[in-house]
Amino acid sequence: MQKKARLGARAGFCLALSLLVCGQPSAFPDYILGAGDLILVRALHVPEMPDKPIPIAADGTIDLPMAGRVKAAGGTAADLGRKLESLLAREIRDPHVSVELAEARSHPVSVLGAVKTPGVYQLQGQKHLLEILSAAGGPDADAGDTVRVSRPLGRGAIPLEGAREMEGASVVELSLPDLLEAKHPGENLLLQPDDVVTVPRAKLVYVVGEVKRAGGFVLHDRASMPVLQALSLAEGLTPVAGAAHAKIVREGPDRQEIPVNIKDLLAGRAADPMLQAGDILFVPDSQARNAGLRAIEAAIQMGTGVVIWRR
Repeated sequence: MQKKARLGARAGFCLALSLLVCGQPSAFPDYILGAGDLILVRALHVPEMPDKPIPIAADGTIDLPMAGRVKAAGGTAADLGRKLESLLAREIRDPHVSVELAEARSHPVSVLGAVKTPGVYQLQGQKHLLEILSAAGGPDADAGDTVRVSRPLGRGAIPLEGAREMEGASVVELSLPDLLEAKHPGENLLLQPDDVVTVPRAKLVYVVGEVKRAGGFVLHDRASMPVLQALSLAEGLTPVAGAAHAKIVREGPDRQEIPVNIKDLLAGRAADPMLQAGDILFVPDSQARNAGLRAIEAAIQMGTGVVIWRR
């Protein structure tokens, strides 16, 4: 019994010593190492081992004392640790090697467009679309109603209905509101390295001037919006609005200023014109019977900085 106790104590001591020197197992045990990743290698009885992270070279190898050049990419940190133990065991008895992922750089996913913090994110372990969007801060105020995922065809087609091939990539567009509300859980796609996630900016029309709630209004899946509907979203005119002298400001190669008599629209005496994406409906006050150039320019400046409404 005493002999067993001594053996158990010795095993416990060896395990504690191994963890102290070699560190804890990787926090991402299923992560597949790749070129560019930084790893930390610790080994008992090998004082020559670098004490700082080692980059995996472009050819997927690392060069270590006593082990030489070793293929590191293509397996997990645990796989590499076992390989190094086998190599070092030729020179050292019971080397106790530990390999940890210090920094992931080989599994990039790009997040672009209308998110709070666009950039390149690394897949450490399995990550789904919503997790990456959350890491990017979520959709910005001017995000549209879709999210697009593009995957190089070399990594296979995206396994979702509606995915199509475009310019060497598999591409799918999903409803962003449905995704955020988990209406179709299967659309919360498991991402792959080199995927590109894009949240397009919303198409907007703007209503500024003498209305109760000036702002930009999302077109959603429509190409245009009637003036009266835009006014309704802006909660109507103020008491001092010059309703007969409104204008649609339409930017383009040649800027257009299209007169709109809202009084006639409300009375049914005129056809309701359509606002296109980017149009600004400017309603002057009743004192400005003819909106001057300065007022129009002010409307355009407001149109790029007002609150965006999604009703």
